[in-house]
Amino acid sequence: MRVSVVGSGYVGTTLAACLADAGHDVTAIDIDPDVVAAINDGHAAIHEPGLDDLLAEHAGNGGSGRLRATTSYDAVPDSDVTFLAVGTPSNPDGSIDLAGLSAAAETTGEALAGTTGETPAGTGDDRHLVVVKSTVTPDGVATIRDAVRRGAGTVADRVEVATNPEFLREGTAVADFRDPDKVVFGTESTWAADRLESLYEPLLESTAADAPVVRTDPETAVTIKYANNAFLASKVSLANDLGNICKRFGIDAYEVMDAVGLDDRIGAQFLRSGVGWGGSCFPKDVDALRAVAREREYEPAMLDAAVAVNDGQPERMLELLDGHVDVAGERVAVLGLAFKPGTDDTRNSRAIPVIEGLEERGAEVVGYDPVATETMRERFPDIEYADSAAAALEGASGALVVTDWDEFAALDDEFDAMAERVVIDGRRIIERRDEITYEGLTW
Repeated sequence: MRVSVVGSGYVGTTLAACLADAGHDVTAIDIDPDVVAAINDGHAAIHEPGLDDLLAEHAGNGGSGRLRATTSYDAVPDSDVTFLAVGTPSNPDGSIDLAGLSAAAETTGEALAGTTGETPAGTGDDRHLVVVKSTVTPDGVATIRDAVRRGAGTVADRVEVATNPEFLREGTAVADFRDPDKVVFGTESTWAADRLESLYEPLLESTAADAPVVRTDPETAVTIKYANNAFLASKVSLANDLGNICKRFGIDAYEVMDAVGLDDRIGAQFLRSGVGWGGSCFPKDVDALRAVAREREYEPAMLDAAVAVNDGQPERMLELLDGHVDVAGERVAVLGLAFKPGTDDTRNSRAIPVIEGLEERGAEVVGYDPVATETMRERFPDIEYADSAAAALEGASGALVVTDWDEFAALDDEFDAMAERVVIDGRRIIERRDEITYEGLTW
């Protein structure tokens, strides 16, 4: 099929590359000419394992030619499907900002009406499917549908708007797309659902997981995404809450949760207690769900509690450090700046409140991350950044491990260079040993 993907951020770039790899002819559309140039050169503007390889294979010089990027919407009328993958950032109250997505939706409609391109709307049976891949609340679906139809004008009756939420994890997005747990289609007609299923057919035929396809209406589909992330975030916070209790009794929470995870009603995933969840999905989606619930006069007590527990974990980590070192005027290493390994994304990283807490205590902070240093530098331009974990540890009176990069598990003699060998581990990645003062956050 011919596919247009509007928005070349994290979701849009992964979607475009993976659909091209599945054999489709894909045009990626973005307003940023630098992002467009990077894709056409076969490189991603984000760090995501496997994504550069796909872009080089299908978009770069010598590639298959199945993926190209542009700032123009001219390819939309000739596409069989157009995906909208524009970001929906959070407002101060936790609700989502639909302005950028609405503008892209209206421009897509205008392209289908022929006002921005020369080709008339529709292909094949003269209908066009616009699919919202961005994360929107149930009431946001109508807003985007209206924007598309407003732009489409006289051809609006030939355009259907569907939803197809993504369940990608940063750091494993390519693998998640190729081998999903489920695929969700939110459509208003059998025609739209069939078209989406045909688009995904190469993926569904090759997936090892034999992923089930969920067909439902557009509003239910986006609610599945929010419910999915809210449940996982709450599961992490419950594990952290139980882990905090275990710590008070000197009990290893990981031993407890290893046994709890054997119950098939619970499962072993997302029971690793630590400094909490961050990134773009869990915080934004949980906050949006809380905000939209309050708009409908419902108080989401469980979700509020999950956020409160999560927000308290970085301070608990700092309090453990306080028990061993007065950090005022002392060098303190923060190992790990990305919100999780495998990405350079620092949005809502737990390193942010950790660094803020250290600065409030008067510490001289030095940060290190294998790939996220430049991203975090935009947030904290005045702290020191090391080019290795060893350099960050040298002369430090304490170290806080915030992201569980594999390289941190290999640290050994590097701790000898610390002024005081105090290590507070928020991810259970450092091996406990006699030569260091070691504190696990919940173990």
